[in-house]
Amino acid sequence: MRLDQIVVDCVDPAGLVRFWAGLLGGRPVEREHGWAHVVPPGWPRISFQPVPEPKAVKNRLHLDIGVDDITAATERAVGLGARPQGAVQTDEQGSFQVLLDPAGNEFCFVKAA
Repeated sequence: MRLDQIVVDCVDPAGLVRFWAGLLGGRPVEREHGWAHVVPPGWPRISFQPVPEPKAVKNRLHLDIGVDDITAATERAVGLGARPQGAVQTDEQGSFQVLLDPAGNEFCFVKAA
């Protein structure tokens, strides 16, 4: 087995794929039936599946994205449409910043200690 792709349900696949392509790299691709995807360098494909309802509760799965500079990565993500949630947290494992993408999906920038 292998991880083929990560699929995100969302109301606006075309808009969300542009955010993630801008953040992680790769070319946003709009597909038939409202789907969209991006293949960021070094990542599996991230696909966006159209659903009629907006996100309503906390994710049960989220992406942790390793970065060298949490502050700079957060500023870049905010410029693309993300919203930070709280302050940077630090523990014995390192530091992380929780953010929401434009559809409200949680993800984190992380830096190991």
